[in-house]
Amino acid sequence: MADSNLKTLQLAFTAHLRDPDNNPAPAGIEDRRMGIYRDLLYNNIEGFIARGFPVIRCLYSDADWQRMVRDFFSRHKCQSPYFLEISQEFLVYLQNEREPQPEDPAGLLELAHYEWVELALSVADETNSLEGIDVNGDLLSGRPVLSALAWSLAYTLPVHKMSPDYLPAPTPEQPSYLLVYRNRDDEVKFMEINPVTARLFFLLENNSDMSGKQALAQIAQEMNHPNPEVVMQGGLSTLQELHAHGIILGTRR
Repeated sequence: MADSNLKTLQLAFTAHLRDPDNNPAPAGIEDRRMGIYRDLLYNNIEGFIARGFPVIRCLYSDADWQRMVRDFFSRHKCQSPYFLEISQEFLVYLQNEREPQPEDPAGLLELAHYEWVELALSVADETNSLEGIDVNGDLLSGRPVLSALAWSLAYTLPVHKMSPDYLPAPTPEQPSYLLVYRNRDDEVKFMEINPVTARLFFLLENNSDMSGKQALAQIAQEMNHPNPEVVMQGGLSTLQELHAHGIILGTRR
């Protein structure tokens, strides 16, 4: 009986903390004391989300932002107990639970993913090993090896440019391609790339036995380019740039 009463009290307590407007506090607890917990928990969650999604925060009024965070706090059932994963939980909430609102900017989900990626990559466990890699290998004849800490992204909107002063049209003519990577100093960087570079990255990522020259030849064929050598020359410059940034580690020995 005591255990049942305790569970009932705990459920009422947490329900009130999540959504105090719709769930009364348990009887017998001073509101001043409850207020300490209400403010502490909500402010911690709101602070983590605001720091993880600074652009999104700037796109909402204070009232609209607080309403969205409160909805997340009251409705979403987090699957992780770690503070570092609150941003991922908020992204899941936006994708699966939030009902679109008039104040939502076009591309909210894409922008949220873009902002989440920076934190996700900064704490990613993957590491790069140079074993079996020639860091000065020929990027055309050799088989380029990509960093495990480099991700290729494609968005309908130019999310990397969005701000309160720039909200792009909902249906731009071309998607935006980005490479996000963690460099040798463990800094997360973003690079805007064109569709050809995105295709090159995809081919190298999914074909470990493909040489740089073979990947570029396939791209030239797909483009039906009248002068494949132009693609080869431009592709070599791209490979060299990716290598300089540490996105390509070298070539497989």
